[in-house]
Amino acid sequence: MINSKTCPVCGIIVKGRSDKKFCSKKCKSIEQYESRQKTEAFYLKVDRQLKINRRILNKYNKSGYTIIRKSKLIEEGFNPKHFTHYWKNKRGDVYLFVYQFGFLKKSENGKDKYISVTWQDYMN
Repeated sequence: MINSKTCPVCGIIVKGRSDKKFCSKKCKSIEQYESRQKTEAFYLKVDRQLKINRRILNKYNKSGYTIIRKSKLIEEGFNPKHFTHYWKNKRGDVYLFVYQFGFLKKSENGKDKYISVTWQDYMN
């Protein structure tokens, strides 16, 4: 009985062992890469956004404490739903952090702003 299995990547007839699934190492690698991309798509998306958020906060927060208009951050691609951890101060304000850069949403005179801070040792 002749085994006429075809490669799931390129469709070429697979020759060799009966349990062989791919026609070449290249096709096996392509299948593994595509499979990994599907399973890790969410992780990659979140990781990419965290890096964008960190870059933007770093750009505006050179002194360790600054106030930035929310619209300016959003315009540059900032997404406040993606953060790594949080810190609550004694007044009950919860700062959301993207690695070492924290932000707190505030409204002043009807305008939304973010207070941006840099992580300090006392926050541990």
